[in-house]
Amino acid sequence: MAANGVYFRLPSLLMKTIDPREVSVAQFHGYLLGAVAPRPIAFASTIDKEGNVNLSPYSFFNAFGSNPPTLVFSPNRRVRDNTSKHTFENVLEVDEVVINMVDYRMVEQMSLASCEYEKGVNEFVKAGFTPVASARVRPPRVAESPAAFECRVRQVIRMGEEGGAPNLVICEVLLAHFQDHILDEQGRLDTTRVDLVARMGGDWYCRAFGEALFMVPKPNQHRGIGVDQLPSSIRNSRILTGNNLGRLANVEKLPDAGAINTFRKDAVLEQVMHRFANDPESLEDHLHSLAKEFLEMNQVEKAWLTLLQQSY
Repeated sequence: MAANGVYFRLPSLLMKTIDPREVSVAQFHGYLLGAVAPRPIAFASTIDKEGNVNLSPYSFFNAFGSNPPTLVFSPNRRVRDNTSKHTFENVLEVDEVVINMVDYRMVEQMSLASCEYEKGVNEFVKAGFTPVASARVRPPRVAESPAAFECRVRQVIRMGEEGGAPNLVICEVLLAHFQDHILDEQGRLDTTRVDLVARMGGDWYCRAFGEALFMVPKPNQHRGIGVDQLPSSIRNSRILTGNNLGRLANVEKLPDAGAINTFRKDAVLEQVMHRFANDPESLEDHLHSLAKEFLEMNQVEKAWLTLLQQSY
């Protein structure tokens, strides 16, 4: 339990602590990629000064701003033999890149493109992708990709010269392309339609689709009361999880007495209140279990109205 009285629900208190200076680069590389996941994939198409096309995926990648729209990826030096990748060499010669996103339909072909082919080999051909001429930059984009960003390379930051050293490629988006099927009726990107994949550790990937997707309301528009303001019986519940507490604490104020008394007429709640009227401990557990069900259905107000019944 923390000093402020809030319980942290951990699967285990046992921890393994690793100093990256005391293990090999390859060992820590495995821990890093296994724990910092899932990571989006930048399927980067570049060209060298002779115009040879290269296409390769990188999972050290993300979006870092929207004004100007900025993407950053890192074609690290290889851990195995400390060589640099063709993508890195290309962006130093031609400061343009198309970052193509990867969905489930193309993940196996994308993986094939990660093979270490000789310089000058076109991975579009090897992996069976369709090149489409870009409008603002010289490298082509991948027709099969659900979204693609034509970028100008604004800066390359070398973090070292040893194996595993990052090479941060900072890109400004000049033009973006989105397949129609991933957009809703208002022209906005619909997360449920994209079916993106992300990189995990080792040979593992994950798929952002179906039941893997879930929503958490952002607290940007209001200030939640905070877990520290929850009644102690709720904060230290044996039933409610840390996620449950976070959702409950993301309200601006609690329901008033009138709403709580009105909700007592709910048939299921009325049955629980009557059955355990003479057993306060069991009543609390059952109210918390019922509130948990409401939270799982995204009915936060009903969860609060349930939890506060013992207070009135």
